[in-house]
Amino acid sequence: METAIRNDAPAARYSEVRRQTMALTDGLSAEDQQVQSMPDASPAKWHLAHTTWFFETFILARFAAGYRPFDPSFGYLFNSYYEAVGERHPRPARGLLTRPSLDQVHRYRVHVDEAMAALLGAGAAEMAALLDLGLAHEEQHQELLLTDIKHALCSQPLDIAVRPARARPPRALVPLEWRGHDGGMVEIGHAGPGFAFDNEMPRHKVWLDPFRIASRPVSNGEFLAFIEDGGYRRAEFWLSDGWARVQAEGWVAPLYWRRTARGFERRSLAGARPLDLALPVDHVSHYEADAYARWAGRRLPTEAEWEVAARAGLLEQVGEVWEWTASAYLPYPGFRIAEGAVGEYNGKFMSGQMVLRGGSRATPPGHARLTYRNFFPPWARWQFAGLRLAEDA
Repeated sequence: METAIRNDAPAARYSEVRRQTMALTDGLSAEDQQVQSMPDASPAKWHLAHTTWFFETFILARFAAGYRPFDPSFGYLFNSYYEAVGERHPRPARGLLTRPSLDQVHRYRVHVDEAMAALLGAGAAEMAALLDLGLAHEEQHQELLLTDIKHALCSQPLDIAVRPARARPPRALVPLEWRGHDGGMVEIGHAGPGFAFDNEMPRHKVWLDPFRIASRPVSNGEFLAFIEDGGYRRAEFWLSDGWARVQAEGWVAPLYWRRTARGFERRSLAGARPLDLALPVDHVSHYEADAYARWAGRRLPTEAEWEVAARAGLLEQVGEVWEWTASAYLPYPGFRIAEGAVGEYNGKFMSGQMVLRGGSRATPPGHARLTYRNFFPPWARWQFAGLRLAEDA
């Protein structure tokens, strides 16, 4: 799943990424794209505008002579967290932005796309690194747009379907194998070629004791056994903060699972569907992943174990769900935050979060790498996150 060097024309690549973002909103009404279902999610309309603001702010304003912003107020409305760029509208209140309208946001995208096409047509060498970052940033927001709209639609009482259900027979459960690695002094992290985020670098040495890792992620059926054994009612499996969440928020199953007279079903963008026991479990928090691992008598792998095992070809079903690791999201030895506002992209979040590896069915093709470090707070459940088990050898 390593990403190849991108040799396609910058203008064509830019156009394709931007087109894919708009395609994700097919089937969504203007009202769907306005709603914000919780403070940590954002409206689809905001994602469309924010990714556009990124190119306007960091590329057009710097490299396009005489460029005129579409609307100067958008800098305040659609800045996410870049302190160096200026003040911004509060994140929990993004759903209150009834203006600009969705049509205006679409016109904003066209305005910036036309300016970017002219700029890229004149040559992109001096802005190549920022263009790569901007396109990777938009791909991240493509997945966030899906996770956020799924949370918004599944939070409603109606069973809403905005994607066609794929007609396929239930998948056979892939047998689980335990695969060993000798450990020792290994290297992890990105060293090229191709694009990578700054948090994937520098490549560095890590000592690993011998370990074994599961060949595939934990399935829905296996997680169901944890539920039926009282997993959500037994404090001995849970970290203290996780148990407090279970009690306070009434967790009894992964997010979007719903118990019916026929058993559990799972809500999705294609509507409610019977639970496929063979699919990897997803929409679980780090707390739930860790509790399941304790119940199973195993543990979560560290991100170093995950990376070297993946590179050695020991892992199957990589890319179906993001996989929680036991590693806190911290800087690699020798990490340096880049100068300027783009230096705020990753480094400022290296506290209170856990690393996920691999990618999910919602991750754009070619976006993730074996060195890719996704990160979320340990209570987060609305992402396409599951788990894979490991143990000391």
